[in-house]
Amino acid sequence: MNRIKEAALIAIGIIVLGLCIKSGLESFSDKDRKVVVKGLSEREVEADKVTWPILTKEIGDDLPSLYTRINSTTAKVKAFLKQNGVKDSEISVNAPVVVDMSAERYGANNHDYRYNITSTVTVTSRNVKLVRSIIARQGELLKQGVAVVDGGYGSGVTYEYVSFQQMKPKMMQEAIKNAEQTARQFAENSDSEIGKIQDASQGQFTIENRDGNTPYVKKLRVVTTVTYSLKD
Repeated sequence: MNRIKEAALIAIGIIVLGLCIKSGLESFSDKDRKVVVKGLSEREVEADKVTWPILTKEIGDDLPSLYTRINSTTAKVKAFLKQNGVKDSEISVNAPVVVDMSAERYGANNHDYRYNITSTVTVTSRNVKLVRSIIARQGELLKQGVAVVDGGYGSGVTYEYVSFQQMKPKMMQEAIKNAEQTARQFAENSDSEIGKIQDASQGQFTIENRDGNTPYVKKLRVVTTVTYSLKD
């Protein structure tokens, strides 16, 4: 009788061991079954910060006279801005930049004037729509004898979206959701189911102009990469 019991216990043990081995082999085979998908989130937003440098120049031979003229021009520019709703705190004036043409090492000394003075009044504001409307009317300064000049590359109007950090959590959530939808579709097509997330990388957020004609409209974009396990 004891031998029968012992034999039964051994048989049960062998069956349990076999099931454990089978489960372990299945787990091992499923371990490398995975799918790597990408999730995308995009937004189009209007810029919430604008920087507008306004450059004016004066040329001549008498420095005291030039400084008087450049200060008068700067005062007219500031008055124009404030009359149109720009706050004092949004206006900054840089020190005038003086170029002595006769001191230029590589230039010809046959200029009709000696000094070239540039003054820059910079508007930095979160009221983008207001500043854009003023930019469109800057020609009104010509009536006051003020000519706004082009400062060349890097001195134009710039638009930014500084509320970007507030958008990151929502966009990440959307990107991961899109990645999950892609993974589910892949699993369905392969007669599988997705399991837990094995790995995920946030990817890089980018902010670009929507196009060359509307630099005040920004395109936000993030791509996240997620690895899901697959199971039957």
